[in-house]
Amino acid sequence: MEELVNKAGALLEAMPYIRRFRGRTFVIKYGGHAMIDPQLCEGFARDLVLLHYVGVRPIVVHGGGPQIDEVLERFGIETQRVDGLRITDEQTMDVVSMVLRGKVNRDIVSMVQREGVNAVGLSGVDAGLLRAEKLPARRTADGTEVDVGRVGQVTSVDVTVLTALEDAGIVPIIAPMAADRDGKPLNINADTVAGEIAAATRAEKLVLMTDTPGVVGGDGELLKSLTPPEVKELKAEGVIAGGMIPKVECGVAALHGGVRKCHIIDGRQPHAILLEIFTDAGIGTEIVRTRRESPPA
Repeated sequence: MEELVNKAGALLEAMPYIRRFRGRTFVIKYGGHAMIDPQLCEGFARDLVLLHYVGVRPIVVHGGGPQIDEVLERFGIETQRVDGLRITDEQTMDVVSMVLRGKVNRDIVSMVQREGVNAVGLSGVDAGLLRAEKLPARRTADGTEVDVGRVGQVTSVDVTVLTALEDAGIVPIIAPMAADRDGKPLNINADTVAGEIAAATRAEKLVLMTDTPGVVGGDGELLKSLTPPEVKELKAEGVIAGGMIPKVECGVAALHGGVRKCHIIDGRQPHAILLEIFTDAGIGTEIVRTRRESPPA
């Protein structure tokens, strides 16, 4: 009986959040270990479907780096990076497109549909969703200029197709690619794509799934809530460093673009999205415009 009462308590705790977020758009960047572990994959699909059933309008942007690395290795193509960016020549771009659109995207769509909700897979190239321009050459520490190839930065977002899908009750699943001015595909960072789409759709939330608990302070404790000035200060102090820098920068940019909150959560935690969004305590780090906007969820 105690277990049943606890379940009822969890539902009651979630109720005000369900009421608040009904009809709102959530953009979720799906990546890391949550895309590899079969149980976490299944749990993510169920969480996404639950969001849909309670009236949230989820949009998923997925990664696929490990899957791309695996296929490149199989084809004998060396993976090279500079400043964390995959150098993407024409041959590598073909593999990126094949893996993201032909394998990863299709698998996520099938996974969601098995749980009972219609989903459509697309990339930023489709329906003019994302336009981008090629990134300039990067200068390495020794002064060498390196052409990163077909890697781009988003210049515009047309949400027409996303709005149509959401209004039809269909979940969009987006591969992080965009078209250049000639219509040719460019490889784009998935966090960046999620942030740009969140801003363009005026999303209630941007949720970035990672392989870390969130933003950790200098004392090793999880920082539950941050504002843009606090993010800037922690970066200057070196507390926010490495791979967390582009994630917090993506979150801050999304806030400036009109998103209400960004959540950085641990995708290795089963049902991470539900625990962050529908519980009072949450499990990750939220980034908000001002401290006044930092109650749970």
